[in-house]
Amino acid sequence: MKAVVLRELGPAANLRLDEVPDPVPGAGEVVVRLKAAALNHRDVWIRLGQYAGIKVPIILGSDGAGEVAAVGAGVDGALVGRAVVIDPSLDWGPDERAQGRTYRILGLPDDGTYAQRVKVPAANVHAKPAHLSFEEAAALPLAGVTAYRAVVTRARVQTGETVVITGIGGGVSSFALQIARSLGARVFVTSGSDEKLARARESGAQGGVNHRSGDWVKALAALTGGGPDVVIDSVGGETFNRALELARPGGRIVTYGATSGAVPALEVRRIFWKQLNVLGSTMGTARDFADMLALYERRALRPVLDRTFALADAPAAHQRMERGEQSGKIVLTIE
Repeated sequence: MKAVVLRELGPAANLRLDEVPDPVPGAGEVVVRLKAAALNHRDVWIRLGQYAGIKVPIILGSDGAGEVAAVGAGVDGALVGRAVVIDPSLDWGPDERAQGRTYRILGLPDDGTYAQRVKVPAANVHAKPAHLSFEEAAALPLAGVTAYRAVVTRARVQTGETVVITGIGGGVSSFALQIARSLGARVFVTSGSDEKLARARESGAQGGVNHRSGDWVKALAALTGGGPDVVIDSVGGETFNRALELARPGGRIVTYGATSGAVPALEVRRIFWKQLNVLGSTMGTARDFADMLALYERRALRPVLDRTFALADAPAAHQRMERGEQSGKIVLTIE
């Protein structure tokens, strides 16, 4: 089969389309003939050597959708030919509160979805929502389950609550906006791009603030009537401290990332004085994934797609993500 293989860390040009052996399913496994895969920042960080446990060569990619091509021993043969989407969380473990020590994500250390075929446990394939194209379905997995766990499982957002999502425009934040809106929340967003703020409003955001222009915390406090019930943050750094300042007393803050680095000096007093709930979240369980798919099917939600590239053009797709030009998910189409 053809696959995009990373054999050496570094620039996007190191992603090369090669011929590699077809995967063979073992007991309890299936092989999916992929129709589409999607990018995540994780892929870029791995390529640049900014991720733990890197090994090369590796086929990157956590997100994928396609048709079951083959099954291993103990797997129902009726799955062959089924249109499926892949849950990228491998071996979460028995405790739904947190992942176990053997937990890993498809695309490292296991070969991922930048390929014509991929091998995964049979339990990790789910029926593709009928209203979604393969490209839309491929855009859902990693970012969708991360957003669902942050908004629903951890923050427990309720109808009528006010939610602020920092750093709108990426995959997870776009899904968090969709999911929070579908639950009946009022959602406000931040970004350093007026264009991304405008797109967020088109997607249902009540309003937004450009964090590069003035005091965004003061502006959002005014817009939200004294601060939101929930802040969903992926930025980290000083933004996390400002989120503590922004949240209303008794509010919840969920962090699922730290793209701007560590918090320089955590304002702990704000946490105890305002009686805030600070919650960590990452990826999601098999139940989170199934519930996320069910929500998208029940509400007929569609992922926000940015741009599609052919599999051979994975380097150009990576460059677009590295430059931060995307608004929504970048998708690879696979022949």
